[in-house]
Amino acid sequence: MTNPNITPCLWFDHEAEDAAKFYTSVFKNSKIEKINYYPEEGFEVHGMPAGTVLTVSFNLDGRSFTALNGGPVFKFTEAMSLQVFCDTQEEIDYYWEKLTQGGQESQCGWLKDKYGLSWQVIPNILPKLLSDPARAERVMKVFLPMRKFDIKKLEEA
Repeated sequence: MTNPNITPCLWFDHEAEDAAKFYTSVFKNSKIEKINYYPEEGFEVHGMPAGTVLTVSFNLDGRSFTALNGGPVFKFTEAMSLQVFCDTQEEIDYYWEKLTQGGQESQCGWLKDKYGLSWQVIPNILPKLLSDPARAERVMKVFLPMRKFDIKKLEEA
């Protein structure tokens, strides 16, 4: 048995290409790999005009994704999010600023981008701080009211 290639497929109404371009502009070492278009065949099922973008295969820093223009049937929810682990406050600030443009901030490092996809921008140190029984409660108390994480405040807790 070979190792399966597991690739998240993100369902958009009609913004797949724009979203892929946006994401590849935010993350270094990223690129759009292939764009497929709806053919005339199957119009009675998919309802998309021939030549409309069907899927966009793209890569974010070594990880493959597919963006699908599937129409307005399904929407993103917080039940699925993408996590961005960061080493520095500068990285947290960068991703938070880029991903919230046109989107919405939430609590505890969560946000929704302008396409409604949920992200978590998390400092790499957080799991270590939470696994320390002597600090976990203080760290939790400090980060629960935060929107964007502040590494200095977490370390001081």
